[in-house]
Amino acid sequence: MAESSLYSLDNEVFRVYLTYAVVLVLKMFFIAFYTSFVRITKKVYANKEDFGIGYPEEKAKERISKGNDRVERVRRCHLNDLENIPVFLVIGLLYVAINPVASTAILHYRIFTAARFIHNVAYLLPLPQPCRALGFTTGVLVTASMGIQILRAAAQF
Repeated sequence: MAESSLYSLDNEVFRVYLTYAVVLVLKMFFIAFYTSFVRITKKVYANKEDFGIGYPEEKAKERISKGNDRVERVRRCHLNDLENIPVFLVIGLLYVAINPVASTAILHYRIFTAARFIHNVAYLLPLPQPCRALGFTTGVLVTASMGIQILRAAAQF
């Protein structure tokens, strides 16, 4: 495949990357909205003004500082996505440039995406460890694998 077509829809690796990238971004949006939903249903807000007009200020301060385990769990799950998925998106896009074997690239993309879903489910239910740790570690290892392959390819030039 010519280098000029690596980032076109004619390239299966790029097409699959786009698919999994969008799935992951939509999943992050879902978790962001779910975080808001949990905050609202538990009446635990991040900011005083989120309580609305007429809510006593002392109650607002109490609810903000009090926290809630469920809210914090969902919030940490979302933060973990924000720490891991953007890195994967960059590395995954750079991975396309080295023109990897399609089956290998697709496997990387699928495993990372599955690992993030496993991590989220394990975090939100919660499931016992090492479920969450395995999801996290698998995602990191997949991203590292692609990164190492990119560095190897770049070193050959």
